[in-house]
Amino acid sequence: MSVAGCTLRLVHTEATVDTALELAAAGLHATEIGRRLGVPKSTVQYWCRGGRRLEPAADRCRPCPRCHGAPLAAAAYAYLLGTYLGDGHITEPSATTEVLAIYCSDDWPGISAESEHAMRAVLPRSNVSRAPRSGSHALRSHSRHWLCLFPQHGPGTKHTRSIVLEPWQRSIVGENPGLLLRGLFHSDGCRNLNWTQKRTEKGVVRYEYARYLFSNKSEDILAICEAALDSLDIAHRRARWDVVSVARRAAVARLDEFVGPKY
Repeated sequence: MSVAGCTLRLVHTEATVDTALELAAAGLHATEIGRRLGVPKSTVQYWCRGGRRLEPAADRCRPCPRCHGAPLAAAAYAYLLGTYLGDGHITEPSATTEVLAIYCSDDWPGISAESEHAMRAVLPRSNVSRAPRSGSHALRSHSRHWLCLFPQHGPGTKHTRSIVLEPWQRSIVGENPGLLLRGLFHSDGCRNLNWTQKRTEKGVVRYEYARYLFSNKSEDILAICEAALDSLDIAHRRARWDVVSVARRAAVARLDEFVGPKY
């Protein structure tokens, strides 16, 4: 129904409806869903039957950089792409929404805050919530456009399918390789102290040195990481087939400019 060309406003946001449908798909009863969301049971049942009151056109229109040509926060996207490739995934709980989830350890609240900021910057009209887990939490954002922005999504785990960046993504990464690496190492990597021993005339001497490690089972994602390191002239090698190591002093110092210790 419209008044003077405007669609009547919803009492409940689209994110609330999407969350209710997701909980219903997980097997929760309408009564429990309503209790959690503060929504009448009959409203939840209405949504589950396919009914859905429309939001105002201005609220429903969530401009997508890919669909609508809306400006894309390229720096935030480069970082978010790294976190998605490292430890994120997308689900489709309903035909009208997609959920991007980025998993963060409770030990690193700074990384969680930075990831949440990137999600909000890339799609400003999409809500971000936190789902607690044991020792960690998932940052979750509902939108109809996450698949537009992360076309690498597909069935199964990432290492079981091809992960290839599209030309527009490669352009963003080419302009922001350090932020891509920051997202990759924040999500699926670490900076730690390694040590070795060397025999000298004075006996055995222990040496400690900082290094970065990025671990992933996807050869394609490892190659994306290595290409970004190459673009910044950061020396690296494979410590194992599934681990990229940056351990030379100059290389670590250079990567410190973009990543640094987790926080």
